[in-house]
Amino acid sequence: MGYMAHKILEEAQEINDLLIKWRRDLHQIPETDLELPKTVEYISKRLDEMNVEYKVFPEVSVIIAQIGKGDKCFLLRSDMDALPVEEETGLEFASKNGCMHGCGHDLHATILLGAAKILKAHEEELPGVVKLLFQPGEETFRGAKAAVEAGVLENPHVDAAFAAHVFAAIPCGTIGYGVEAMASVYGFKITLTGRGGHGSAPEGCIDPINAGVEVYHALQALIARECPSSAEAALTIGQFTAGNAANVIPERCVLQGTLRTFNEEVRTMLIRRINEIVPAVAAAYRTTCEIEELSNVPSVTCNEELNAEYIKSVESLENPGTTINGGFHVMGSEDFAVISAKIPASYFVVGAGVEDQSKWKGQHNPKILFNEKALPLGAAMYAKIAMDWLAK
Repeated sequence: MGYMAHKILEEAQEINDLLIKWRRDLHQIPETDLELPKTVEYISKRLDEMNVEYKVFPEVSVIIAQIGKGDKCFLLRSDMDALPVEEETGLEFASKNGCMHGCGHDLHATILLGAAKILKAHEEELPGVVKLLFQPGEETFRGAKAAVEAGVLENPHVDAAFAAHVFAAIPCGTIGYGVEAMASVYGFKITLTGRGGHGSAPEGCIDPINAGVEVYHALQALIARECPSSAEAALTIGQFTAGNAANVIPERCVLQGTLRTFNEEVRTMLIRRINEIVPAVAAAYRTTCEIEELSNVPSVTCNEELNAEYIKSVESLENPGTTINGGFHVMGSEDFAVISAKIPASYFVVGAGVEDQSKWKGQHNPKILFNEKALPLGAAMYAKIAMDWLAK
């Protein structure tokens, strides 16, 4: 196993230049949500070059590839969508189309392509099937659901899965894992409708901004007053929009937000209370309201047995400078949860911090930089975890 593992890491390092090229190509064509035509075309061409079988679902930009034969089936997943953010990195391969790979999904897609190349070279030795999911829409929490609906977990049925995420503010070579890895998310949009009019005569209007402010405060009180102090819960209103002139009371006010938590009972209670409180406050201020669900994804819960097995696979690579830390547990969310809720799965984080720590930025920052040294380690890790799981 040691020799084989070392060989896998060597194979990944041998294609390092190719991995960097793929990553930089993908970095220049960022696309968002479920519409990734250029990204899908690029990845499809690379899979064609490797003679890897795959199927594209163009209406949702899902790619499902397959390597190997047999009864057992293991899934490797990488997301490939970007953010609607204007890039400010100043890199020579920076995106210029108004979107940006500010969360490292260009590295994820590259890592999965690298794993595909390694696995294809060892296809005859695989005692089962490895499915590769190139997934859209992680940032909007719509992609995993679309992939499941496209049939990624069936034909053949997937027995276990693995996914990972690069982080730009963690040292390169660090691998993190946990059990309750990431929080659930309930995304919502509240539209309050009143009666617009002149700013000099508020009494003749129904001011939706006034109602919106009260709704905002009522929602914050939910966490402060109805949520157990021991529960990890975060309710954030990230968008509050209304009006476009100083002397006009608008007709509409829109609030968009997210609720994140780990505890299912607390989550159910808070979602119920949001849907009770908002209409009541809206009615008190004479506005009508509409609540739209934007996303509803459970927490990412990792299988402890698989965690232990996958860690062994990573350790067997014997990569100098790799450190493995348990206890990964963050309030961020990931729609890989849709898959981990259906089959045994695990989710790791991979450090991709650049050498100069003063240049570290958080995910989604327009100036974020990722260390490309994470690419061969990531590709070797994906391939080895899949090979070891099938061989057990």
